[in-house]
Amino acid sequence: MIKAKFIDLALLLLRLTFGGMMIYGHGWRKLLRLFGDEPIKFRDVFGMGPEVSLALAVFAEVLCALLLMAGLLSRWVAIPLAFTMFVAAFVAHGADPFSEKELAVAYMMVYVALFLTGPGKYSVDHYAKIKI
Repeated sequence: MIKAKFIDLALLLLRLTFGGMMIYGHGWRKLLRLFGDEPIKFRDVFGMGPEVSLALAVFAEVLCALLLMAGLLSRWVAIPLAFTMFVAAFVAHGADPFSEKELAVAYMMVYVALFLTGPGKYSVDHYAKIKI
């Protein structure tokens, strides 16, 4: 049987790895684009306009990823992260081959798993006794 401390350590590693990779590999560039001087060109999949779509992606990929890394409101922030990756995989890249959406599906499943498990003992949620 795996000891609980190893499960908590694994959850911490998942939060830090997938939160950090989301910010570094995806969110940071979008954040710079959102606040940059260039006109915003971003795929508008829901008809809200490219600016709103980009702002929602930045919210998930930067703010929610940071909160996930800290383990603060972890289950709540896993929802927009998973949804954003669902949209990336099955809407934005819906017609593309699986190899183009594979990474988004992998991210999405990690966020779904973290939603189901919670953040573990090594998190702000645990120490602040936030039960969500």
